[in-house]
Amino acid sequence: MPPNSPTVPLQTFLPYMHDVARYQRALHDLALSWRLIEASTRISIGQDGACILPTIEGARHHFDELEKKLIRSLVEEKLSGVLRELSAKALYIVDLVVRNLYERTADVAFLATDPEICRYMEKPQTSEQDDQRIRERLRAYQRKYTVYDSIALLAPDGTVRAGFSKVGPLPEHCSEPYIREALERDGYVEAFTRSGLQPWKQQSLIYSHRILGPQSENPVGTLCLCFDLEEEMEGIFASHRDPSSRYNMLLLSDDDRCIAAADPAWIPPGAKVPTNAQADGRLEMYAGRLYLIATRQATGYQGYPGPQGWRGQVMIPLDTAFSFFHQLPSTGTTRRLHQAEQMCPPLQDIVTAAETIRRVVWNGQVISGALSSTVAEAAAPALHEIRAGRLGARPDAYRLQAVLDQISDTGARSDAMFQDAIRELYDTVLGFNMQDAEFIARLMVDLLDRNLYERANDCRWWALSPDLREALASKNPQGVERARQTLQHINSLYTVYTSIVLYDEEGDVIAASRRDHGCSLPAAPVAKELVQNVSRLGSSDAYVVEGFAAHPYYEGRPTYVYHAALRADDAARVTLGGIGLVFDSAVELKAMLDGALAGKPHSHACYTDRSGCIIAASSGSGVDIQGRLPFDLPAEMANVECGSSTCQLIEHDQALFIVACCASNGYREFKRTDGYRDDVLAIMWQSLGPVEAETELVSVPLDAESAHRDGHPYAIFGCAGRLYAVSADKVQEARAANSMLPITLGGGSHCVGMLTMAADSSRALAYVYHLAAWLGEEGRKPGSEVVVLNDNGVRIGLLVDQLHSVGRHQARPLHRSADEAFMIREVLEIGGALVPVLDTEALLMQRSRAML
Repeated sequence: MPPNSPTVPLQTFLPYMHDVARYQRALHDLALSWRLIEASTRISIGQDGACILPTIEGARHHFDELEKKLIRSLVEEKLSGVLRELSAKALYIVDLVVRNLYERTADVAFLATDPEICRYMEKPQTSEQDDQRIRERLRAYQRKYTVYDSIALLAPDGTVRAGFSKVGPLPEHCSEPYIREALERDGYVEAFTRSGLQPWKQQSLIYSHRILGPQSENPVGTLCLCFDLEEEMEGIFASHRDPSSRYNMLLLSDDDRCIAAADPAWIPPGAKVPTNAQADGRLEMYAGRLYLIATRQATGYQGYPGPQGWRGQVMIPLDTAFSFFHQLPSTGTTRRLHQAEQMCPPLQDIVTAAETIRRVVWNGQVISGALSSTVAEAAAPALHEIRAGRLGARPDAYRLQAVLDQISDTGARSDAMFQDAIRELYDTVLGFNMQDAEFIARLMVDLLDRNLYERANDCRWWALSPDLREALASKNPQGVERARQTLQHINSLYTVYTSIVLYDEEGDVIAASRRDHGCSLPAAPVAKELVQNVSRLGSSDAYVVEGFAAHPYYEGRPTYVYHAALRADDAARVTLGGIGLVFDSAVELKAMLDGALAGKPHSHACYTDRSGCIIAASSGSGVDIQGRLPFDLPAEMANVECGSSTCQLIEHDQALFIVACCASNGYREFKRTDGYRDDVLAIMWQSLGPVEAETELVSVPLDAESAHRDGHPYAIFGCAGRLYAVSADKVQEARAANSMLPITLGGGSHCVGMLTMAADSSRALAYVYHLAAWLGEEGRKPGSEVVVLNDNGVRIGLLVDQLHSVGRHQARPLHRSADEAFMIREVLEIGGALVPVLDTEALLMQRSRAML
């Protein structure tokens, strides 16, 4: 489950979030500017400023609220992103271990019933030849299951009868509680302890199982498989550690002690560490440093919970926790912002609040424009008097003009700062989502390679079974029946196979098992070309895999089938036939993908080959096996190097996706040094929703200087992907589009609603029209702002995309030549761009025509 949402103590984390602290300082300075403007207006300006004071108060109030919400959201999202990363990795550390150890429980149960081992252990006395043969058999087992560094066969009294160790010599005798427990009960015994079998280790993870005599069916000894936990954890840490080494990954015991660490010099094995099972923002002290910590228990696998009390943990020092950020694409920020609500619901509230501030300031600038002519006339002589030192001349008008200028300037700076901070917040959320996606893709590859490694081991080991060899050599009914029982026993322990087949050198199947305990043999023989490939295998360590394709042994569905050759004995070169393991890919691969996603919303995953053909897909993904992805995978992702991963934003069919890809790299010797090659891509994608048209108007900067300070005031807004202007003295105000009433009766074509207006102390209604449609831009999505025009008491609302600015400019006349020229008589030149001026009379005339 996701980490808990912490109650964030801002001042605790802000010193470590330098970018957020920078925004906080800048926003604090702007808040002070708004307070100074409000105070100056109240103190210095008379009746002329009364109409502007509510606007200033509204802007200051909205600014204060948005400043708090934005800073808190930035801190919460950065903290939440780090905690999600720590929590996910802590879970995957222990889950990968548990999945591996689940296979060990099956291994020890099956190997303890190996006929050769059982017969050897039942003999009270054995020859040197017997001892040598059983040692070679154990070595052959370890060569295939390289996760074990020691294997031992112990007599009931604890005498080590035979064994094999990669590291040090086995003792002559070992009688410990877990060995005695295994001897006295049915089933495996799991022990993590200091053991006399491996005195060179502080602690060993050992799986034990009693051995029954074939004749007496009484316990004749104990099998012990010693798991190489150190090497296993090194591989997990290497695959999933942070490249910048900001944090340490740990495997913990039930008493909160470190079993293994990604950086043992930082936190050594045996050290007792603080934990945080809630994975929240609580800080813990360890060795003089404050840490954020996530501790997770394993989810279990196939009913196996793992060693008692084992947990995964990730610890990150507070001073490095926020020093890394996923590199984002440099383009398309505004288009991505349309997905804000899905990715970060609080972000949409902040965007709405920022739009409210922009609207309040814009309305204030409109009022400024209405007052500007009178103020300018009054301010000019006042300025002359002030400069001359004669201060008694009426300075109120000059002061009001100064206040209006400050409103315009502070409003523009506030808007720019909020837009920058909102992008920072969005990029924070997006960056963590991309980081999560890439990590999930790497985990998917890890799960696949580790699982299929076991399949390659199984087929080679079971090919050494004496019962299966004898059945192929003799083909007598009794031998074939024993082989069938052996295969059925295997299939009952290893449920990842739907069936196992034993076939001769002609490809004819002589014995088979089914997971559902069916007894029928497959109707089709093994393909001759495959039989030839199996017969050419050079040793018992080699195997053949049928590539992912429709298979008759899997009801015509695509899967992998693993094959190994059976010989009369280990030294024989002529094969008797082979064994084929039919992997239940439809179930097992989907379970891997679903487990890696762990319910991440709007997310899906699949395995594909290099060409993009789908091998398996997660639940609810909507894609078909051997079908194609719902988007085009870029060439650089399809060709990513084995073991490498990448993540991109991909736009396809008017939708935007986060797409992460990782190419399989094998596990231990599997796919690396054993001669087998099969590149599989793990692809995870998260839908961000439909892509909307670009609405950011970058052609004219928001704070562009007016072309002429003594020009006429114009209100500027965006519509249909460009800027338009109207005379500010014809604008009453701007309103949010969501304040419209859904009433269009009587409004005529392109009417989208009505606004209630305060007019002459009574309430009136104004029709609102879709301006883009009037301009010939049919099919445009309605905007979010309504500009209300008022011409001698006649009101009309124009639905536009966004508000831009209000300023004084000089217009140039325009001849009527374009399609929209009936509404446009003039243009403004601002920041090098031409902005059409909409004629108010023409707009009102268009309204009259629409209502006919």
